Amino acid sequence: MKYHSLGTSDLKVSEICLGTMTWGEQNSLEDGMAQMDYAVDNGVNFFDVAEMYPIPPRPHTQGETERIIGHWFKARGNRERVILATKVTGRGSHNSGVAHIRNGARLNAEHIVQACEASLKRLQTDYIDLYQVHWPERSTNFFGRLDYEHSDNEDVIAIAETLSALDSLVKAGKVRHIGVSNETPWGVMEYLRVAERENLPRIQSIQNPYNLLSRAFDVGLAEMVLREKISFLPYSPLAFGVLSGKYLDGQRPDGARLTLFDRFTRYGKINAEDATRAYCALAADHDLDPAQMALAWVNQRRAVTSNIIGATTMAQLKSNIASTELTLSVEILDAIDAIHQRFPNPAP
Repeated sequence: MKYHSLGTSDLKVSEICLGTMTWGEQNSLEDGMAQMDYAVDNGVNFFDVAEMYPIPPRPHTQGETERIIGHWFKARGNRERVILATKVTGRGSHNSGVAHIRNGARLNAEHIVQACEASLKRLQTDYIDLYQVHWPERSTNFFGRLDYEHSDNEDVIAIAETLSALDSLVKAGKVRHIGVSNETPWGVMEYLRVAERENLPRIQSIQNPYNLLSRAFDVGLAEMVLREKISFLPYSPLAFGVLSGKYLDGQRPDGARLTLFDRFTRYGKINAEDATRAYCALAADHDLDPAQMALAWVNQRRAVTSNIIGATTMAQLKSNIASTELTLSVEILDAIDAIHQRFPNPAP
């Protein structure tokens, strides 16, 4: 397992980050405990969660994923072995199914402090290593939306206010570092600009979707993070499991996410299946597992610091972590780019 610096901080995170959003829904407490044990035993020191998890969000399960991690910390007594990342829910009106969180989450001081305190309690810890804004307060193009529609009259909490609230948590010792998620180049630059102008904490990371079906990050944000030394923590590297090929030709395996929930339509857009079929065929031509090939591609991207994987079975988890042992050849990388030219970003 390789380790990389988290932004400009002194933290070193594993190249694989353990994603957790299925724990408490598709996965039980026992499943989560076993996954954390295996991950740590195999060099993973970075866990990612969010106050709204598990997914899909429901009032009666909200926070359960953090509770599972907190149970593991208490049972194992090894909080110091893990770099823990969690997230404060973005503006509630910008995501379906989260109205129950603080009766409509906002990114002001009251909501951010309340969210952090609740996460700390569920996680059974007194500090969070990386506290992330899950999605922006303002209306912009995220969650698969490419078009940007501007409004001059939107009721919005300024990034300066959000950043000031996060600063209060850092000063209180409850948060070590901060990051963003589902952000745009303008948003990243505004966080950096406000931090420098007002002597507030600098964001150390950005967590956005990134996979063979969704490479929009490469346009604008990749240069931003490399030049500004911000860690990129890609999520959905397997596009909800689509890039494993298990959903091709209408297949719906028992217990799989797209079988269970109709919420997840992001990776079912036009050309996504044709692109997936092409990537799976390329993997077969080189005797590779298509999921491992897709993960290895993300692992090898220069902008990537830590790849957030997720698994619902131990077999999936072992395969995902083992992707770090696979180095894709120039021939395969060129072939991947050729497919991308045929099917550019079919599911952003």
